[in-house]
Amino acid sequence: MAVLNELNGIVCVNKPEGFTSFDVIAKMRGILKMKRLGHGGTLDPMATGVLPVFAGSAAKASEMLPDHDKVYEAGFQLGVITDTQDVTGKTLSESGLAVSKEALEDAAKHFVGDIMQIPPMYSAVSVNGKRLYELARQGVTIERKPRPITVYDFDILEYNETDRTGRVRIACSKGTYIRTLIHDMGELIGCGGIMTSLVRTAACGFTLSDCVTLEQLQQEADREGDFSSFIMPVSEVFDFLPKVRLSEAQERMYRNGIRLDIDRIKRDVPDGDGYAVYGVSGFLGTAVVMPEERLLRVEKNFF
Repeated sequence: MAVLNELNGIVCVNKPEGFTSFDVIAKMRGILKMKRLGHGGTLDPMATGVLPVFAGSAAKASEMLPDHDKVYEAGFQLGVITDTQDVTGKTLSESGLAVSKEALEDAAKHFVGDIMQIPPMYSAVSVNGKRLYELARQGVTIERKPRPITVYDFDILEYNETDRTGRVRIACSKGTYIRTLIHDMGELIGCGGIMTSLVRTAACGFTLSDCVTLEQLQQEADREGDFSSFIMPVSEVFDFLPKVRLSEAQERMYRNGIRLDIDRIKRDVPDGDGYAVYGVSGFLGTAVVMPEERLLRVEKNFF
């Protein structure tokens, strides 16, 4: 049986609808009987899907997550505009404009690539120390600066021309608001649009197939409390980095804070600014190279 307070690694949760990301952390603290938890990539309450939760020493990784691209599937309704840009908001206007699938696909193409996006008022973006959603709830609307984002794919998965509903798949960079993309697409067409559902299918290098539900975790807690089958090593988050492997003597020096000559330890490893460091005992952490001295300097340890 696993000792709960010694859990270190990543539990990828399929966040349920109606929960905030912080609600998930609070629930898991009760299930795992541990406080040291962090999460990667905040999701709105109405969204479901991939939410990596970092337990124990792995919680340090949540502060330094690589900027992995994210993938979403979202439902939409054309012909409606709401103050939140999704189905939960107050209706501001409606339009009966007919929209063909071809017109929809043409509009989606305008949002592929490097674009500027204005964050919605109902968002956690902070302006002058105030969250935008706090201002929005007070009926206050302020000017927001556009932010650069990248949309790699904007595919129409389903579309019903009769009721103007459908589903899209969007692959994008960090910081992209899917409901704003749908809203802006509707504005471009001339009828408006809102998001009706949202599932994050990939984030931080994980997909839905890696996820476990809160119900499954609770069932295990009620049974034996052995969560080892749900825990993934934190090294998976840094799998994109080139790896360096240390000998036993090198690992001992590394653990003692001694900076090592990168040219003496990397074998058939491409040059890079950062590395995932492994010793004979396994994954140690991440390190960066001091360019002039060519020395390996610790960035974050996970031992």
